[in-house]
Amino acid sequence: MLDTGYLALFLVGLLGGTHCVGMCGGIVGALAMGSPARWSMHLAYNAGRILSYTLAGALVGSLGAASLGFDGAVNFRVVLYVLANVMLIALGFYLLGITRALAFTERLGQSLWRRLQPLTRRFLPARSIGQAFPLGMLWGWLPCGLVYSALATALSSGSLQRGALLMLAFGLGTLPNLLLAGIVLARLNEFVRRPAVRVISGVLVMGFGLYGLLGVANLLQGN
Repeated sequence: MLDTGYLALFLVGLLGGTHCVGMCGGIVGALAMGSPARWSMHLAYNAGRILSYTLAGALVGSLGAASLGFDGAVNFRVVLYVLANVMLIALGFYLLGITRALAFTERLGQSLWRRLQPLTRRFLPARSIGQAFPLGMLWGWLPCGLVYSALATALSSGSLQRGALLMLAFGLGTLPNLLLAGIVLARLNEFVRRPAVRVISGVLVMGFGLYGLLGVANLLQGN
């Protein structure tokens, strides 16, 4: 996986932030209602959410690393590499407004979420940091095409540390939209929804994926 993966996932998180608000905005709004420690609650919630992304990245990165120890590891490494860059292209299409490009991925985590969702009720309504942080950790596993596509990139890294850092970059990209939801979100949404911004970002992320696919031949020669 190329170093551009960090920037690509950060951009995907940032420019796909309106989708994140749609998925998590209700929780963010609930944290803001009637809480004198609003900022600390938001920070705790988002810290928990991003921690879950980072842990998931470490997990899939470890799986990718373990798979490279099998027979035919070179070929499998190429498969992972191609998968990651194809998913970057799909993410580019998403940023261009073709949202159905990721719809199939959101069905993958429904079974896990059905088991985790009841746990969120223990922390609602969240009135303290001690409730907001674990709520954020649980909400980080909500089925989301953006998250799963980012995880495909982390899987291809073949490294626990790199997988974790890739998902951390993605999580930090989502932070502005969710942290500032209800405060300056209207202005930020206005910016990220501008056609020119989305087209430039979508083309850039797709370019990262296409550039990565062009490197498959070099990857094969190097092995």
